[in-house]
Amino acid sequence: MSEQPQQPGPYGYGYPNQPPGPPPGYPQYGYPQYGSVPGAVPPGMYTGDPNAPYGYDPYGRPYSDKSKVVAGVLQFVLGGFGVGRFYIGNVGLGLAQLFTCGGFGIWALIDGIILLTGSNQTDSQGRVLRG
Repeated sequence: MSEQPQQPGPYGYGYPNQPPGPPPGYPQYGYPQYGSVPGAVPPGMYTGDPNAPYGYDPYGRPYSDKSKVVAGVLQFVLGGFGVGRFYIGNVGLGLAQLFTCGGFGIWALIDGIILLTGSNQTDSQGRVLRG
């Protein structure tokens, strides 16, 4: 009872009765590219999930359809009226900034900086703002 040794394929020894070469959909060498593996979606693209219209961030939190850059610029330019907060759906903070003229401009300036540089800002539905 002697067994024949397996013939090495391009990736070394494999399972018995497996054809040599990479699995279908993978390149000959290296890591799979987007589009070569079925179901792979580039980050930030629409996935068809209504709860995450722009996909998920690396921590698994869904991205919003709102942008933190647009919110920050609106807050800098029209912060006395709370427009940046109205844009992302924070109506309560927007009204507070509207009635206090953006905290005499100081609150609006600081809020614009926080909106532009923060990574945990969310919209009214709890989704993380896109960068």
